[in-house]
Amino acid sequence: MLQIAFIRENQEKVIKALAKRNIDAKSVVEEVVQLDENRRATQVELDNTLAESNKLSKDIGELMKAGEKSKAAILKEKTVSLKEKSKELGEKAEALAVELTNKLYTLPNLPADIVPEGKTPDDNLNVFEEGDIPVLHEGAQPHWELVKKYDIIDFELGVKIAGAGFPVYKGKGARLQRALINYFLDKNTAAGYNEVQVPHLVNEASGYGTGQLPDKEGQMYHSTIDDLYLIPTAEVPVTNLFRDVLLSETELPVLYTAYTPCFRREAGSYGAHVRGLNRLHQFDKVEIVRVEHPDNSYAALDGMVEHVKDILKELKLPYRVLRLCGGDMGFTSALTYDFEVFSTAQDRWLEISSVSNFETFQSNRLKLRFKDKDGKNQLAHTLNGSSLALPRVLAGILENYQTPEGIVIPEVLRPYCGFDIIN
Repeated sequence: MLQIAFIRENQEKVIKALAKRNIDAKSVVEEVVQLDENRRATQVELDNTLAESNKLSKDIGELMKAGEKSKAAILKEKTVSLKEKSKELGEKAEALAVELTNKLYTLPNLPADIVPEGKTPDDNLNVFEEGDIPVLHEGAQPHWELVKKYDIIDFELGVKIAGAGFPVYKGKGARLQRALINYFLDKNTAAGYNEVQVPHLVNEASGYGTGQLPDKEGQMYHSTIDDLYLIPTAEVPVTNLFRDVLLSETELPVLYTAYTPCFRREAGSYGAHVRGLNRLHQFDKVEIVRVEHPDNSYAALDGMVEHVKDILKELKLPYRVLRLCGGDMGFTSALTYDFEVFSTAQDRWLEISSVSNFETFQSNRLKLRFKDKDGKNQLAHTLNGSSLALPRVLAGILENYQTPEGIVIPEVLRPYCGFDIIN
């Protein structure tokens, strides 16, 4: 979340920045500042009351030693009143702090200066495009038809077992899925990312730590009895490894990668654009996460973008990179680049990765800090990216690599698959 001190000292700047997200934040910012003033004033009054009570206790002790019990009794009556007052003030300060935190949770991150103006995905800025869009043979099909033809993914079986959006991968389809996971992990670890395996369920504190809660509560699967949430991305458990952690500056940067299944309710998603693998409730994804010194985080973001580019070059898929506009950015992001592959059979672009810098937005919630060279504690910057999300990458491979003889496997994946064609 945003730092209250920054909001207090930069109210107009915060309001102007959030306007880029098409949010009129004036009233909320004013309410936040007023709550903070009330909380701080209450805390000052509480501190003064406790100090007075402590002084009286010391005076009582001295009077008792001097044998002046009647004077000590008078002061004791005052301390009783002060204790009651301090209790009331403590409860008031705590209630104001909770109210302030809950209000801060409603404010998204401030967009970076280079985030373009805009309200919808149509306003995103295309900053890079590479790869030739293949010309497919007559009778080429979208992936949801191809998987039936070659019996490699069964959507109906998934409906039988769990419901729509939970596909069953079969035979070469399952092996190709596993090949992609291993390939992505190998690319990431070769680039210096440390592989971790993390829980697929997280507690409420973890959801709040990375900003999925309360913003995305309706999109997360919630195990109510245990009060645990199925993860929507490995970003949540991996970044929370550093909740309440104080690093030394020499430990930065920290680079992690993880494969996990991901679970999203996708409430309200319908229409032709969600067919097949285009949008699922359960899907596999390999994630990269970085904890960076604030001075280096944007250079690190550029490096992550180049890393994902390299993967897509090796897969030989036509792709483009978009800098998201203010109206299309995620709640927690300061700057996001989306990667899209072109689905030739569907004649449309499919998002397959988001690479984002959150600056201090997550670390402020997580209390993720580092001690700088001067011995001062600073909030770190956190970043993450999909490297990569599998369903739409798989859809792109199936559609763009289809031939009359079958689906050719990208050369870089053949050692992982153990076969070079699905037929």
